[in-house]
Amino acid sequence: MAKSKSIYICRNCGFESTKWNGKCPSCSAWNSFEEDIPQSPASVSSFSKTTYSGGVDLSQNILELENIGTNNDIRYDTGIGELNRVLGGGLVKGSLVLLGGEPGIGKSTILLQICQYLGENHSILYVSGEESARQIKLRAKRLGVDTENLYILTATDAESVAETIVSSSPDIAIIDSIQTMSISRISSSPGSLTQVRECSNLFMQTAKRQEIPIIIVGHVNKDGAIAGPKVMEHIVDAVLYFEGERHQSYRLLRAVKNRFGSTNEIGVFEMLDKGLAEVENPSQMLLSGRPLNVSGTCVACIIEGSRPILAEVQALASKTSYSAPRRMATGFDFNRLNIIIAVLEKRMGLFMGSLDVYLNIVGGFRLDEPAADLPVAMALYSGIMDKPIDEMLIAFGEIGLGGEIRSVSQVSQRIREAERMGFEKVVIPKQCAEKINPKDYGIEIIPASTLKQAFSII
Repeated sequence: MAKSKSIYICRNCGFESTKWNGKCPSCSAWNSFEEDIPQSPASVSSFSKTTYSGGVDLSQNILELENIGTNNDIRYDTGIGELNRVLGGGLVKGSLVLLGGEPGIGKSTILLQICQYLGENHSILYVSGEESARQIKLRAKRLGVDTENLYILTATDAESVAETIVSSSPDIAIIDSIQTMSISRISSSPGSLTQVRECSNLFMQTAKRQEIPIIIVGHVNKDGAIAGPKVMEHIVDAVLYFEGERHQSYRLLRAVKNRFGSTNEIGVFEMLDKGLAEVENPSQMLLSGRPLNVSGTCVACIIEGSRPILAEVQALASKTSYSAPRRMATGFDFNRLNIIIAVLEKRMGLFMGSLDVYLNIVGGFRLDEPAADLPVAMALYSGIMDKPIDEMLIAFGEIGLGGEIRSVSQVSQRIREAERMGFEKVVIPKQCAEKINPKDYGIEIIPASTLKQAFSII
């Protein structure tokens, strides 16, 4: 009997090769090839014959769009407002949701917590391939989960799990995790590209046919992406990521894909002894413990979905002891920091070639919006000149390469949030100030068109 030869599959695009490549010829991704064992030609040919020759005419099942009915009760309330916000209002019936994150960040914790609320009116099947039923019971007891409608199944055979879901007909199913599931007919080991792809496809078909929402947990690789083929993220309806440092108490839940809602919303949680607690006011959390009368700190206002959030930007510039100065950024794009430094040197005459620059966003938060450019530049200027910024002042705006401050969106919401948090001054782009009436706000609005004008306020 001939030994099966291994093939290598790109986890990003699915490209197959007989040898390992450092760079994928199809999608140009580096280090994306993983070894797999292909299916035998006999099974593939028989599958093709069954698919094309033994198909059934489904023309009678075709429906007109206007004749397809919908009901108002299409979403399940999870009982956690922050999770509902990220999902777009709740868990949609018949949807397949992928929840990813680093080990120990709180994926299984939040799933058990929503079981407590959902279990009041719905039956839940919790399938675990990693923990025993006794271990789940101990964690549920610690979290205070004692609902009678939560049922535990420990299994790793995906086909048996899918059949159990069909026969028991729970209202909601949870799979923890997809990397432990396997299909016996496939010779690959659990967690391989083929197993993860086929198991995800099997659960997707089960969720759609039975109108049962299924949540699957996905591990992440060393790069922070969900382990497995990229096609798995295309199969599911929503992809949620848990972000945050394991050694910090705050967690961010972000949707990178959502067919039933916005992908711009985030949920903020705090890890406590009894599970994850919602943080309804992230701005207050991120601004707690701010130093007063200290140079190199400025408050930024960004928009995450429909929610304005205030975050503290800290910058430190010190004389370097190396031939090349160090540049470090935590919570901010490193390349964007280098651009802002270049603009400050060229347009403002600040020589930073002999200074180490360190930038930090307090609280483990990440600022990806261009509106964070101006507070970063003001924090850098404050740190270099050693001039403290008024603690009652915030700023937002995008910086161009010419040193100009460009307009941003949703100005009114940002100003309202700053006013609600007790700030007295706000520096905004001049173009934005022309579109609003300053008398409508109880806060001093300072327009600025260039960095020179913004720095003159410090």
